[in-house]
Amino acid sequence: MKFVKTLMITAAIAVSPLLMAGETPAPEAAKAYIISPADGATVTSPVTVQFGLSGIGVAPAGVEKAKTGHHHLLIDVAELPAMDSPIPADDHHKHFGGGQTEVTIELAPGKHTLQLLLGDHHHIPHNPPVLSELVTITVN
Repeated sequence: MKFVKTLMITAAIAVSPLLMAGETPAPEAAKAYIISPADGATVTSPVTVQFGLSGIGVAPAGVEKAKTGHHHLLIDVAELPAMDSPIPADDHHKHFGGGQTEVTIELAPGKHTLQLLLGDHHHIPHNPPVLSELVTITVN
């Protein structure tokens, strides 16, 4: 019974960001992904991260156009930001409001996680959120 309760709580936590997403609709087939580096890769700094999208386009922040958004790179983020508010801008939440599709960043040696989250013209995640899989890399 304890296992079932733990499983239910875990599922609720995983789904809750989806229930509180922003108002900008995401196309049904929209996907964000990290092209490079690959999950599990060992790299040297600076690291070039290439962003990928399918089923949705890129538009700069501030440009309201259906079926578009712009990238935000989440670096070593343990908890996803609120899905109904603008994505924070800090060392762990990098904004690419110009429509950029890659970045070269300095990362300290060690393990790091990378994840993409698409934001609308106001930096608010779409509904449902367009979020990539988590990529873990090791920097030598």
